[in-house]
Amino acid sequence: MSRLGLGLFLALLLAGCESTHQQMVERGYPPAFADGFQDGCSSGRQAAGTIAGEYRKNVQRYLHERQYENGWDDGFRQCQAMQNSEAQREYHEQFWDERERQWQQEKDRGAARAYRPD
Repeated sequence: MSRLGLGLFLALLLAGCESTHQQMVERGYPPAFADGFQDGCSSGRQAAGTIAGEYRKNVQRYLHERQYENGWDDGFRQCQAMQNSEAQREYHEQFWDERERQWQQEKDRGAARAYRPD
């Protein structure tokens, strides 16, 4: 996925209450592409293991409408990647926070031993 596509997707997500589908159409994307993107995005989140997404794909449209197909593929890749990235960030934060806490405790114990009178 291009940086421009990811930038557009993030801008659409941050734009507020209006649906991503509506925003895409207003920005000039064909409705079929926006339909595919919406379905692909939900499917990508589900494939990444989140309970927030459900697998959706209109197979007939995917096979016969190029715009729906392209939108579905783009939405799937982008949302799956974003969900995986978020899960990885959360794991990294949790793992490194625990490691830092352990390091700080060990440092404090070492300092206490060093300053303890014999």
